[in-house]
Amino acid sequence: MLSYALFIALMLVTAAVALSFWRLLHGPSLPDRILALDTLYINTIALLVLLGIHLSSALYFEVALLIAVMGFVGTVAACKYLLRGDIIE
Repeated sequence: MLSYALFIALMLVTAAVALSFWRLLHGPSLPDRILALDTLYINTIALLVLLGIHLSSALYFEVALLIAVMGFVGTVAACKYLLRGDIIE
């Protein structure tokens, strides 16, 4: 039963990654693209966690944690650049 739920969840999260990537490429404005990039990070983290559960490997959880940290820093830097035009003051 768990394998079926994991398979369905993997398919749905993969569809969410594809839709986020499409929004990243075709977003009408720069804030929409930054939001799509942040959503893409979150969906990638969910995909890695589900894959780690499916394969019973702790390595995927560590990679998901690294992507979460890098995604947060990247989103903050992009938003700061968008608001002020400069990242480092």
